[in-house]
Amino acid sequence: MNYMDKYREWLESPFFDENTKNELRSIEGKIQEIEDRFYKDLEFGTGGLRGVIGAGSNRINYYTVRRATQGLAEYILEQAGDEGRNRGVVIAYDSRNYSAEFAQETALVMCANNINAYIFDSLRPTPELSFAVRELKCIAGVVITASHNPAEYNGYKVYWEDGAQITSPHDKGIITKVNAVNRYEDAKIITYNEAVNKGLYHEIGKSLDDRYDEELLKLVENMDIVKSFASQIKIVYTPLHGTGNLPVRRILKKLGFNNVCIVSEQECPDGNFPTVDYPNPESADAFKLALKLAKDKEADLVMATDPDADRLGVYVRDTDTGEYHALTGNMSGALICQYLLEQKEAKGTLPENGAIISTIVTTNMAKELADKYQLKCLETLTGFKYIGEQIKLFEENKLYSYVFGFEESYGCLVGTYARDKDAVSAVMTLCEAAAFYKSNGKTLWQKMNEIFQEYGYFREGLESVTLKGAKGSEKIQAIIRGLRENPPKKIGEYDVLIIRDYMKKIVWNMEDNSCTETCLPASNVLYYELSGNAWCCVRPSGTEPKIKYYMGVKGISSEDAEKKLEELKEAVLNLELQITQ
Repeated sequence: MNYMDKYREWLESPFFDENTKNELRSIEGKIQEIEDRFYKDLEFGTGGLRGVIGAGSNRINYYTVRRATQGLAEYILEQAGDEGRNRGVVIAYDSRNYSAEFAQETALVMCANNINAYIFDSLRPTPELSFAVRELKCIAGVVITASHNPAEYNGYKVYWEDGAQITSPHDKGIITKVNAVNRYEDAKIITYNEAVNKGLYHEIGKSLDDRYDEELLKLVENMDIVKSFASQIKIVYTPLHGTGNLPVRRILKKLGFNNVCIVSEQECPDGNFPTVDYPNPESADAFKLALKLAKDKEADLVMATDPDADRLGVYVRDTDTGEYHALTGNMSGALICQYLLEQKEAKGTLPENGAIISTIVTTNMAKELADKYQLKCLETLTGFKYIGEQIKLFEENKLYSYVFGFEESYGCLVGTYARDKDAVSAVMTLCEAAAFYKSNGKTLWQKMNEIFQEYGYFREGLESVTLKGAKGSEKIQAIIRGLRENPPKKIGEYDVLIIRDYMKKIVWNMEDNSCTETCLPASNVLYYELSGNAWCCVRPSGTEPKIKYYMGVKGISSEDAEKKLEELKEAVLNLELQITQ
């Protein structure tokens, strides 16, 4: 069935509701739009669904959410039977358009399959969902969010019983079950009243919030110093119209950080994100209002969380100049990591078999930090779910003890109460670090520079190229294929020393032509170790129509590192142009 046939089927079938049909009637004659909506089914990938909201098989809507949930329900029943039914699934949602509605649909499909559904009474951060799966001992969890994507997107992320996003073999098993739901009509559904009357629909709220906060507060290293100096730290915070507002303010208040100014224009949840083009704390544009307020208040620390509050963006003040400096995800992660390691070492609480976990595109400074404190540094594939997976393996095999995990995309996890990145705990720990360094006469910016002076001036960058639609998808695959079939020997002025092809699971040493295994799961990623302590990496995005180019350098000064990074960026993008000519 081609895309026009599918379009007509949605218009003519009595199964689809009139609102859906009216939306589809409004695009009649717009062939490119119809093709994009129907040229494929929205894929249930290794983490779940993510797509543009709207009518069509390649959109996220009531029907695609129900289909995904039916597949997940069948997988739960296959894997855990009555135990799975009884343990149930916990469901959370963020501030995006239709998040609450899609969460409700998810709960009702679960209940129609006689599986207990525990749904939050209002929006909650993704990391609290991860915590709730573990706290309630559920078999699985679902959060409705598209993280930091633009307003037109929403998504559906699945977690397993350990509280981490699904990994192998569960991801492949669930994908198989979802794909086996051939018709949208095959998804079971009951009404809210029926679900409640059957005793399967359960609302959860404040009691989970309180337990979540309790676990976060256990992670504070220097409570006395925090209580003494918290009031001296001036903070500006914005939730970017997302879920972070209440939990972030609540935890800071409990610690005594009362000098907190909220960006009022961005305080209330709003799935249209009216004050930003892109609700992403990695973007400088997202900080315009926060920085204006920070300058008025002479704030020490400026922070923004993304809509589902798992990512944290940070600016810190240079008291000598009054200027605010952006911390990349690598920088804030390294700063939090350094604080935790030095505090634990001073208290004698660093485990002998401790480990830091990062991803293959995280700063190489992670290795330097681990070396100094005699810890293991483990790398995973891109995606925090792989860090969560390692925590579970540590608990099972006792080989390492988790100390900290972070990734370049502004995410980290302090502690093991959850198994996903948590911006709420990151805010808490960074503010604690600010109070501690304040007690020693230092600012966070001064500490960041001390870290660079000690370990080296590491700088990393990311360039994303958006290629939408069927043709865009083909081009992304062509770029990756071209790099794989014609491996570069030089990238700009840098020699390629080692190529890691994670799809083929090989590490190819270009100098002696030897090959070893990557020891990581297969993934469509190419990584290049370059001369001069530089590197770059290419991969298609798993959630957006983009191809991503990561890169990193090490300089002898901040200026040297920035210069090297810009040169490497240009070389990497020129490499793409050569492939596509």
